[in-house]
Amino acid sequence: MLSYIVYMQLALKHRKRKLKKQPEELNYDYKPFVSVMIPAHNEQDVIVKTVENVLAMDYEKFEVIVIDDRSSDNTATVLKELEEKYDNVTAIVREHDAFPGKSAVLNDALKIAKGDAVLVFDADARMGKDFLTRLVPHLEKDNVGAVQARKVILNRDENILTRCQDNEYALDTHFQVGRDAVKGAVELRGNGELLKKEALVDIGGWNNYTITDDLDMSTRLHIKGWDVRFCPDVCVYEEAIVSFVPLLKQRRRWIEGSIRRYLEHFTGVLFSKDMSLRVSIDMIAYITEFLLPFWMISEICFQAFKFVKDAPNCILSSISVSVVVCIFFIIGLIYSSRKYNKLSRKDAVIQSVQTGVYLTGIWFPVVVLIVFKIIFCKKTMDWGKTVHGVTKVSSDSIIGLSRIKTVDDEKVEQNV
Repeated sequence: MLSYIVYMQLALKHRKRKLKKQPEELNYDYKPFVSVMIPAHNEQDVIVKTVENVLAMDYEKFEVIVIDDRSSDNTATVLKELEEKYDNVTAIVREHDAFPGKSAVLNDALKIAKGDAVLVFDADARMGKDFLTRLVPHLEKDNVGAVQARKVILNRDENILTRCQDNEYALDTHFQVGRDAVKGAVELRGNGELLKKEALVDIGGWNNYTITDDLDMSTRLHIKGWDVRFCPDVCVYEEAIVSFVPLLKQRRRWIEGSIRRYLEHFTGVLFSKDMSLRVSIDMIAYITEFLLPFWMISEICFQAFKFVKDAPNCILSSISVSVVVCIFFIIGLIYSSRKYNKLSRKDAVIQSVQTGVYLTGIWFPVVVLIVFKIIFCKKTMDWGKTVHGVTKVSSDSIIGLSRIKTVDDEKVEQNV
């Protein structure tokens, strides 16, 4: 892991020097018609503002398709009202016995989508007016199948959980930028993902039988030889989960879906003729994010058992390795929170330690539980619905904050 991080850092430095000499040229005349898809399941509290925020984008050619996915609240009625009010909004109301899941929802919308590109937003998404104008040029190259915008938490200061989630997103952004620099297996994140329709058709659309549509889509695109890009300068904003149990359910779904997609596409990852060697190595390297927690907890438990039985053991070395791994992630959190969240040195250190404890306390035990579930239990399609609209923070008042503007990388790196 350390070797690979060093490799990514060198790639980032190399790309920065290269861009200084010859800046990347983007074709802003490339403007395909875009179908914006917004799935909504029990989202009556947030969907109107989301659709109106999307309609305010300054991009010239796009349509909005909002899909009610078997809601038990007033979402379907709200979507129909939006369709009547706005000319370029189409509402789809799915039957209550329709196949469940976000992938199935998006596949239904794809059947009527007119765009050459598809943009997917969550029901609580917020974005700037120039979101599409700035993101679309990154999709132009023939081999690029998708582009992911950077995700930012709207309500980061609501409580310690929301702050940790935003710092977690910043760390993920840092790794995604690194993966993009080495031309590795950049992953889609569900909210703010822009896909070429040609690429979607090539891989057969979304997989109805996955609980993480974005991660599954990313892997299948790479297997087919499509490049996925990451754009840290274009942001999509979303609500963080404010309480522990719903957060645990969401992370459980993310971890299970991510591990299962590797298992289900294992043959394709190893033997794809279209996927580059760099992508293969990058994808295999990132499997360690699930192997490491399982190994660490298993090792400590095993050594602790031997210690209790007064048998020869390596409990101290196992704990030492765990501490080193935690420090490794804390350093990454300090760097990314300084770079992307504009935290002061003091706040970056304090919040990185808090977020390190948060990551260890959630990801590590859940990975172990999910591994055992996959081995011993049948696969279930449990999405774990995330409730939106519960935050006390106004999204409209947050979007203008300087914290979420593009950061001058050089100045931040000098100060880290």
